[in-house]
Formats: sequence, C-alpha cells, structure tokens
Amino acid sequence: MRRTAAAAHGAAPSAAAAGADLPRPAPAAAPAPPEAPAPERERLRTEFTFELPRGYVDESGTVHRDGVMRLSTARDELVPLRDVRVQENPAYLSVVLLGRVITRLGELPMVHDGIVENMFASDLAFLQDFYRQINAEGHTRAGVRCPHCSEPFEVELGGSRLGES
Repeated sequence: MRRTAAAAHGAAPSAAAAGADLPRPAPAAAPAPPEAPAPERERLRTEFTFELPRGYVDESGTVHRDGVMRLSTARDELVPLRDVRVQENPAYLSVVLLGRVITRLGELPMVHDGIVENMFASDLAFLQDFYRQINAEGHTRAGVRCPHCSEPFEVELGGSRLGES
C-alpha cells in the first residue's frame, strides 16, 4: 500500500516505503499447458439384463422372460442361511438368494423367492449360472492354449454351487 500512496503523490518511493525488508514475490510462472481431461473413471456395473430360456408364467398365463439381476452383496449370501427353509433343505439356498438379487422380471411388480420357486428348472439353472458369471467378475475364465495348434482361447472353469462363494 505504501508504494501506491507514494506513487500517487508523485514522490519516488524510498527503500523502506517500497517494502525492501519484505520478501519479494516470486516471478510469475508461465501458465501450465492445459491438461488433457482425466479419463472418466469406469463406473462399476451393478445390474445385468437377462432373458430366460423359457420364461416365468404368472397366474394369468403371461410369460415373463426379460429381467434384471443386480450384483450380490455379502448380506444377500448370509441372510438366506438363517431362513428355516434353507436350514431344512440347503438346495433351497439358490431360490432364496435369486429372489433377493433379481430386481425385475417382465412386467411383474415384484420378484421374490416364491416367483423363483415356481420357475421351470431350465430357467432356474440358467439364473444360477448367470448369478455365478456376474458375481465372479471373470474369475471363472482361464486363458489356455490348444495343445495341437497352439491357438489361444478361454475356457469356463466350473464354479462352486450358488451361494457358496
């Protein structure tokens, strides 16, 4: 402020008035070149669409084939273990678990284990396999090479039973 005041009165600023005992600001650095926009982080995909091989038939005879399944959480796999039906019959685990992670099936207002329980066996098997695929995040595939022609390809490794991660 002193420098400005002295300059305004037409007098040459003295060393003290010019702030000689104050540190001088560093010279302005050249502006940095504009950075390339940071690549957008890949969003975690949590929902996956599917189409049942046969379809669930509701009470009115409507067939529901298109659906959505979300990724499973630890809670999704733990809660069914407290279910009496699962405790009495461990095979029921997949029915309860799928009832928790299927978020949409056709035009049904809600999907629950009672819906899954009444699906055709081929659709249940499809959903069990689909569940393993989306929740394994590629851990069930392995790259191999043909022993005859040396051509690389991937194979699906057999997973554990549904709900037994």
